Amino acid sequence: QVQLVESGGGLVEAGGSLRLSCAASGRTFSSGAMAWFRQAPGKEREFVAAVSGTRGRVLYADSVRGRFTISRDNAKNTVYLQMNSLKPEDTAVYYCAADSMLRLGSAYEYWGQGTQVTISS
Repeated sequence: QVQLVESGGGLVEAGGSLRLSCAASGRTFSSGAMAWFRQAPGKEREFVAAVSGTRGRVLYADSVRGRFTISRDNAKNTVYLQMNSLKPEDTAVYYCAADSMLRLGSAYEYWGQGTQVTISS
């Protein structure tokens, strides 16, 4: 059974930083894709960033490019999201997702339970 477990969320002031982690178990995703999504209250889930397994291709949403960095440690089957220069509009539940390859939109097979990120102004 595949499990994705996020950690690292919390409450920080605007301009601060957080690092999210997502550890996968039950299957290795070293050659697959891992991604981050987020969902703010009253809004739809949106793509944040993704990284492929084979070539390490990275994708970012325009709203986070230059502030967030996605990375992965295949030995640990873990993906990270370093978030800098955080803004109140980054407040959301952040979800980790994984699949055998990069997917369009939110069509990833495996999902974590989410971790809350709250940015105070």
